[in-house]
Amino acid sequence: MPKVVDHEERRKRLVEAVWALAFRGGIEQVTLRKVADEAGVSMGQVQHYYPSMQALVRDALDRAVQAVNANIENAVRASGDTNPEALLRACLHALVTPAEESLRLMRFGVAALGRAASDPTMARLLAPGDDDLITFTAGLLAEARRERGGEPRGTERIDADICWSLATSLGVDIALDYRSPDSAKALLDHYIEQVLGPERRP
Repeated sequence: MPKVVDHEERRKRLVEAVWALAFRGGIEQVTLRKVADEAGVSMGQVQHYYPSMQALVRDALDRAVQAVNANIENAVRASGDTNPEALLRACLHALVTPAEESLRLMRFGVAALGRAASDPTMARLLAPGDDDLITFTAGLLAEARRERGGEPRGTERIDADICWSLATSLGVDIALDYRSPDSAKALLDHYIEQVLGPERRP
């Protein structure tokens, strides 16, 4: 009986090798040979799935972005809450978690920034939150303001964009050991309070 090959699992293994190498030595130090050694496979297997280093790094970055988005979705599900403010906090807090997986993904994103300056495709992958995420977050902001007894201000999309930019920046600070997860969360919560406004319910 022929052996069943899990091609997706093999790609994931190679991508994780890129993440590990980039974290340890920077993305410019990543080569196909080093990826093969890190993953414990042959050069032929690496080249079978990725004909060039650029293709491998792009897929590694794309999958890192997808993994971060999955972490956000998982945080929302884990919160078990339907309150818009609680959901908003769960989404944003997902980027300032001390979880090792999140830190590894954020560190890889930082390592990829240099390559993005000369690669438009990678630059697009590293761009701030996509339109769907901004729209979703803007809706949470509007509903959370209503829950507090206020009214939407018409700036929800801009506010949502700023929220994600701040959360991403704080996540990078944590990944680089510039600040602790607790201090990042406190700063993020302070901003959320400012952007939602005071409680006005009777």
